[in-house]
Amino acid sequence: MHDRPSVTAVLGPTNTGKTHYAIERMLGHRTGIIGLPLRLLAREVYDRIVAIRGPRVVALVTGEERIVPPKAQYWVCTVEAMPEGTGCDFLAIDEIQLCADPERGHVFTDRLLRARGLHETLLLGSDSMRSVIAALVPGVQFMRRERFSELIYAGPKKISRMPPRSAIVAFSAESVYAIAELIRRQKGGCAVVMGALSPRTRNAQVDLYQNGDVDYLVATDAIGMGLNLDVRHVAFAGLSKFDGRRMRPLAPNELAQIAGRAGRYTQDGSFGTTGEAPPIDDEVASAIMDHRFSPVKKLLWRNHDLDFGSPQRLEASLERPAEGDLLQRTRESDDLAALRALMGMPEVIDAVRDARDVRLLWDVCRVPDFRGISAAEHASLLGRIFGFLREWGRVPDDWLSRQVKRIDRTDGDIDALGKRLAYIRTWTYVAQRSGWVDDERRWRDETRAVEDRLSDALHQALTQRFVDRRTSVLLRRLKQREGLVAEVSETGEVTVEGEHVGRLDGFRFSQDKSGDPDGAKTVRQAALAALKPEFSLRADRLYNAPDTEFDFTEQGGLMWGSSAIGKLVKGSDALKPRVEVFVDDEAGEGVAEKVARRLDHFIGRKIAALFEPLLGLSSDEALTGLARGFAFRMVEGMGLLERGAVAEEVRSLDQEARGALRKHGLRFGQFTIFMPLLLKPAPTRLRLVLWSLWNNLQEFPESPPPGLVTIPTPKDAPDGYALMAGYRVAGERSIRIDMLERLADQLRPMDSRGGFEATADMLSITGLTLEQFAALMDGLGYRAEKGEREKMRAPAAPAAPAKADEAQAESASDAGASEAEAVPSAETEAPAPLPGEAEPVSEAETPTPSEAPAPEAPVETTTEGASEVEAVPSAEPAAQEPSPAEGTSEAEAPAPETGAAETEADTDAAPADAAPQPTGETETFYTFTWAGRRGGQQSRRGGGQAQRKGGGKPRAEAGGRGKPGGKVPRGGKKDGKSGNAPRAFEARPPKKDKPIDPDNPFAALAALKDKR
Repeated sequence: MHDRPSVTAVLGPTNTGKTHYAIERMLGHRTGIIGLPLRLLAREVYDRIVAIRGPRVVALVTGEERIVPPKAQYWVCTVEAMPEGTGCDFLAIDEIQLCADPERGHVFTDRLLRARGLHETLLLGSDSMRSVIAALVPGVQFMRRERFSELIYAGPKKISRMPPRSAIVAFSAESVYAIAELIRRQKGGCAVVMGALSPRTRNAQVDLYQNGDVDYLVATDAIGMGLNLDVRHVAFAGLSKFDGRRMRPLAPNELAQIAGRAGRYTQDGSFGTTGEAPPIDDEVASAIMDHRFSPVKKLLWRNHDLDFGSPQRLEASLERPAEGDLLQRTRESDDLAALRALMGMPEVIDAVRDARDVRLLWDVCRVPDFRGISAAEHASLLGRIFGFLREWGRVPDDWLSRQVKRIDRTDGDIDALGKRLAYIRTWTYVAQRSGWVDDERRWRDETRAVEDRLSDALHQALTQRFVDRRTSVLLRRLKQREGLVAEVSETGEVTVEGEHVGRLDGFRFSQDKSGDPDGAKTVRQAALAALKPEFSLRADRLYNAPDTEFDFTEQGGLMWGSSAIGKLVKGSDALKPRVEVFVDDEAGEGVAEKVARRLDHFIGRKIAALFEPLLGLSSDEALTGLARGFAFRMVEGMGLLERGAVAEEVRSLDQEARGALRKHGLRFGQFTIFMPLLLKPAPTRLRLVLWSLWNNLQEFPESPPPGLVTIPTPKDAPDGYALMAGYRVAGERSIRIDMLERLADQLRPMDSRGGFEATADMLSITGLTLEQFAALMDGLGYRAEKGEREKMRAPAAPAAPAKADEAQAESASDAGASEAEAVPSAETEAPAPLPGEAEPVSEAETPTPSEAPAPEAPVETTTEGASEVEAVPSAEPAAQEPSPAEGTSEAEAPAPETGAAETEADTDAAPADAAPQPTGETETFYTFTWAGRRGGQQSRRGGGQAQRKGGGKPRAEAGGRGKPGGKVPRGGKKDGKSGNAPRAFEARPPKKDKPIDPDNPFAALAALKDKR
């Protein structure tokens, strides 16, 4: 036995739990139906009931969606889609106050008057409906529900000052998009909810807001219809709306319906205005807060008892006037306008023959105009559908497939996706109608799949346009004051809470520039807050890292791996630079101090290792007097001094002082005083950096490539660069100073007045071709005269007796040739040994021309690996006879012919009376003669010899061209003739008169020779 059917009107403001109460009551019955105002809300309620009872007993029916399991017990529907005649135990209609809505009111009024549950009926809505419901529904009972929280009017607020968890309500898509864009720039982003969105898009946007990814929601008045959102403040961006015909102001009860979304359960909410909306009148605001509204006096109505005898009779039944004072016939609805448009089409009206055709025509007219293009366009589409159904009883699959395929595209912007989504809703509606397509299940699934794809694409487009997810997430976490988690990849990419924020290079954070400039401050603040632990850990790793992980650049930068973490700056001493670290201020002073200490240790040890000979020289307390002073000069010059610049000091050093300096690797060359170990690439690179710092250079010159004997002279190089790089400028090319000393040893025996040719050894030392060598000699102060001559073939050696000697000579010749040919230009590595290797570097302690004494007072010099010879002025280094070899008398010393090209081995291998044979070919040769300083050019370029004091002639008197001979008188004449004698050499002083350096490595050898 059933209870007597009851009708209860549950009335009250928003946030009273009316919908929740109805769901509980429905689930207390075996079957039930609930009608809701929006398909968005219907989907939400469907999901809630499915979570409680499972999908097998819950049905969802809306205009575009139909999920009906075989054993459905509970039906969740939009009001328009509520089935009739099902005989359910329970029935509820939500938002019953929409009976007064100009567009849809007649549908709600029809349900109010005719829809009933077998056991229980609930009418849910505003208290303003009390009187009219009491008048129209006999026996109705009323239940008043009070709001759980208080609603407060907060007045106008700027969008920039909008509190978090706010909903901003606008009444057009254009206004919604404009406000959403503004919030994205100022607040990081927002979710967007509009009635035109599909349930899938709307739910995705609501989830974006509900889970806290964004703190703001921009919506139309769709949120006023029962959507449960965590909103604390509602701001109206306008107080009027377009109702389909005109712009009209919103009634207080309509404002209250929307404002009531603020506050959830027991949490109070507030409402106000923003943007261009004027403040709400005090009376209206008070009415909204107290829930006091004028009662609804008339409901919109349309006749439900339709006459399908003919289209005209159907139209007349739809226009039947309402009876009574409480009902008012609705204005022309969209479906009635579509019927009238189709009745004006001959092809349609001619096809209508009976009541069944009229009913079909009316069903087609009720297809909503989702596309909203125009009334005529919509009517044309409906006429096409009616024609298919009238003639074939279904919509053809191929035609429907073409319509759906045109829409099934996810490219384009928000507007394009929104239009496609509206179009697919038409075909989704068609597919839901029973009997309109052949395979209803297939088309329902297919159209639903297209709608889902478009919905996802639209959600992604909305999120991409209106949400700066990175800024929003980081801002929320900062406000929550939770510990942000930063992750740094191996390449330095930084992510905070999964959002890419920039790059960490060493201890400096570079923010990602791809985001919105308005959110840059938030991103940097969050990133540096999250990176604080990483800075500390990285500083600990750096402090414990070995020196092999550090390096310096040629511009003074300090590197840890591939990260720049500091730079060298000028200190109190050239060899004691200071360190300036690259550490963000947010990392903290402790991190910066730790990085600075570690870099100080690194550069200190690097200088100590690479300049060990120089530092040992400066700290040797055994050096006293002039030697100690000269050591300081070497330290100031970083191990390299032009001899001409310290000529007086060098002359002041006795052999004992020089010996003490040589113990530290110091070499007294003819042009430069240097420490060979400091000419290696690593010390040279560091020396140039320290020298550049000390001289306050803005751009540091780079060190030459390692291993090259000569290099192109750098253009616009700062003064002193060549010496610090270990080179001496010689015109267009510069030659390494140790190889210059070796070349000077080769040039010393040559007849620079009479002229000489380059030997294979000279070319091998410099690594140059003959033409390049001529240019180099020009830079050193020599004149190169180019000539051509017939190429001569050396005479053949005796066959049998001289085989061994010939083989030895060929081997020597081949070795010299390969050495010379191995380096065709100065850009390739020279075969000569680098500084510090086994090959000795010349130490001819020869004063420069500016310090050279008069011819009557010869200066003794020491050449490593050779006997001591008379000093040769550097201004004319080849103007004397060749020095006799160790153990050979001056008379026995070989004197090569001027310009001769034959080697000693070739001469010894040929018979005495043999002569070279012409080959019939020509060869190019250069004859070099001393040109002296030309207009000061060499001095300025740093490649020529220093000028003699007083500007006079070189030390040796000018002699005539001729073959070098034996000893000649000091006057430079022979046999009483002048002009033909070779230049004179000073006789070597007897060894017993020569002061001997006890530390000289050749002293013992010289003593043994004296004993012989």
